[in-house]
Amino acid sequence: MTPMEEHGNLTTDVIVYLVLLGIAGLQIILAYSYHGGGEGLLGRLLIVAAIQAVVAVLFFMHLRWENRAMLVSVAVVTLFVLISLQYSWSDSFRLLHGVPFARFH
Repeated sequence: MTPMEEHGNLTTDVIVYLVLLGIAGLQIILAYSYHGGGEGLLGRLLIVAAIQAVVAVLFFMHLRWENRAMLVSVAVVTLFVLISLQYSWSDSFRLLHGVPFARFH
């Protein structure tokens, strides 16, 4: 049996797909059944979404079968990009509210 046959069979893909559908259903159930404050709901939905994203990346992008160095480097680069994207939010709000020296002349 070749490594691709071991790791990429259709049964595993279907099981992972069904798990992802179940997680999506869990998100819907959480959203409609939660009667508390929005902060608690947001935290729970973000945790469930992060788990869903990790499962999708590990199986559908085949990162589960890569060596650890590759997995760590992908995680570090992804976190760096997400943090870098967050850096521009403060400038966007400054431009939106018209703080002095916010617009180019």
